[in-house]
Amino acid sequence: MALRGITVVELAGLAPVPFCGMVLADFGAQVVRVDRPAARSGPSRLARGKRSLVVDLKQPRGAAVLRRLCARADVMLEPFRPGVMEKLQLGPEILQKENPRLIYARLSGFGQSGRFSKMAGHDINYLALSGVLSRIGRSGENPYAPLNLLADFGGGGLMCAMGIIMALFERTRSGKGQVIDASMVEGTAYLSSFMWKTQETGLWEQPRGQNMLDGGAPFYTTYRTADGGFMAVGAIEPQFYELLIKGLGLKSDELPNQLSMKDWPEMKKKFADIFAKKTKAEWCQIFDGTDACVTPVLTFEEVTHHGHNKDRGSFITDTEQRVSPRPAPLLSNTPALPSIKRDPFVGEHTEEILKEFGFSQKEINQLKLDNIIEIHKLRVNL
Repeated sequence: MALRGITVVELAGLAPVPFCGMVLADFGAQVVRVDRPAARSGPSRLARGKRSLVVDLKQPRGAAVLRRLCARADVMLEPFRPGVMEKLQLGPEILQKENPRLIYARLSGFGQSGRFSKMAGHDINYLALSGVLSRIGRSGENPYAPLNLLADFGGGGLMCAMGIIMALFERTRSGKGQVIDASMVEGTAYLSSFMWKTQETGLWEQPRGQNMLDGGAPFYTTYRTADGGFMAVGAIEPQFYELLIKGLGLKSDELPNQLSMKDWPEMKKKFADIFAKKTKAEWCQIFDGTDACVTPVLTFEEVTHHGHNKDRGSFITDTEQRVSPRPAPLLSNTPALPSIKRDPFVGEHTEEILKEFGFSQKEINQLKLDNIIEIHKLRVNL
């Protein structure tokens, strides 16, 4: 796999950092997740392919354990607000002095500097400060966040993973690591570059929800079907729009021009009435295999059974019969080989990880006795 031989030390946190670590693990990195004492003993989420150890970083000897891990690691991934790691004597100045090749990735909501940097926040707050939230929503309604996907995972976890991979590549030339300041606000804003670069084209000149790509156009939105399902329509180009019109049983010469914005509200009503007369399956029979850019809105229950997704093996099932998306993108020579084992229990691998990093059994026993580490081996009931 592409990241085979890379060791990542991930400090346990909320969704963005675990996702970043999982992406790296899916593509071959050895990811060690450092959990806090007394953390929930059940399997965590977004932990595929990782191992877990428990260390009390608030104790000096616990911090010393982490320093020893990072002295042999390629990447350190941390989720805290600025100053937390420095307070623990685990900042990049210290860790990179001991290991100059270490890539120190800091993933936070507002970044490592700026007046908001030490404030609490969540996806919706970062999305709001990026400017993107102001553009998402129906006409006449409040802006709404599209789940917690954009800031947490797109502008956060995935952008940080890209930064780590670029830093690993640069290290092949310089031999040195570097610090990555991954701000979810800035990552989300970066994702919106198309909106910024097209402001003068007229694409966004109407109020929120009334433009071509934000739900205003009748040919770029969703419609309810007779059975309560939905179809997604994205027929922007004229030739695709013509196929949409044909599939709906309409005639172009009897309709307003596709780009006549004043007619869009009425056209949306017309399209909605037509879509409501057939089931989702019936519309799929009409549009599947065409260039009308009309597709079913699949539920989580439906998505794994769709023919196209089955053709590509887009979803995987683990040993506990839990389904999740297969890692993307596909690499022809070094594709991801995601683990299908269950997620690790907190502290399940503490002992074996410490041994791999050079700790003796005597040291491990003493650390456990002094409550610096926790070992939670899985007990098998026979």
